[in-house]
Amino acid sequence: MKKILSISLGSSSRNHTAKHVFLGHECQISRQGTDGDLKKAVQNYMDMDGKVDAFGVGGTEFFLRVADRRYYFRDIKKIRNAIKISKVGDGSGVKGLLEKRAFEYLEKYLNEKENKTLKGMTALQTTATDRYTMGEVMVDAGLDVTFGDFMFALGLPIPVRTLAGVRLIAAILLPALTQVPFTWLYPLGSEQDKQPTPKWTKYYQQSQVIAGDFLQIRQFMPDDLSGKIIVTNTTTAKNVEELRKRNLHILITVTPRLEGRSFGTNVMEATLLALMDKPQSEVTQADFLELIERIPLEPNLEVLN
Repeated sequence: MKKILSISLGSSSRNHTAKHVFLGHECQISRQGTDGDLKKAVQNYMDMDGKVDAFGVGGTEFFLRVADRRYYFRDIKKIRNAIKISKVGDGSGVKGLLEKRAFEYLEKYLNEKENKTLKGMTALQTTATDRYTMGEVMVDAGLDVTFGDFMFALGLPIPVRTLAGVRLIAAILLPALTQVPFTWLYPLGSEQDKQPTPKWTKYYQQSQVIAGDFLQIRQFMPDDLSGKIIVTNTTTAKNVEELRKRNLHILITVTPRLEGRSFGTNVMEATLLALMDKPQSEVTQADFLELIERIPLEPNLEVLN
């Protein structure tokens, strides 16, 4: 059995374990949250190193990639340095591939089932500096996108309208922001379990498609999401019910739902690495794509209302 363990800086209330067979290999996939405790996370990586086939790095990532530049988080280097034996994925190797497939899947569904297209629809992406490839995919799909980096990351009421604007934000702000404590930048631990506090409601209301990190989307989402589509990452069964009660039309996650929840891209990357019979240093994007298509690793689309 392949063992995949995602140790997350997120809330332990979102912990989950599932077993699934991929290409004839039984995989045990576990997610363990440390409630924002970086020191505990680092210790857990050290304790389990070599005892699992691959780690997923949850609730964070080693770097942000914006266009052809990488911005490394100072705090998260402690995690990378703690892992000596097991393979490790933070999602960056597969995130863009899975996001592209999710929007292609959504476009096909809308074409065939609702006689619609994404082209021309209004959209909100919570932050593009941490999902730049998703932003590119949305623009390529013909969506009219508002990027909410200032709003969702910094609390400033400044919408960004272009990917060029996102690249400028990244070049100016990320060299400094990636050096501050990670807890300043993202809700961790119990912060993830709080009830949504509606904010930036105008931008939610004017958007037919809302995309990005689910915890960011959830943090400020309004009570009414009638007719809207959300494209996101990890959602639990409880999250799905929350969205159903808010009359969300379609929920699509870039990873499949396993035993009631979709795991993060870090988990899927770790699973793919565990299935590959080669050193991680030799793994390429082509290797990931070939395995994704062989499985196949499909997005999960649910019509909630």
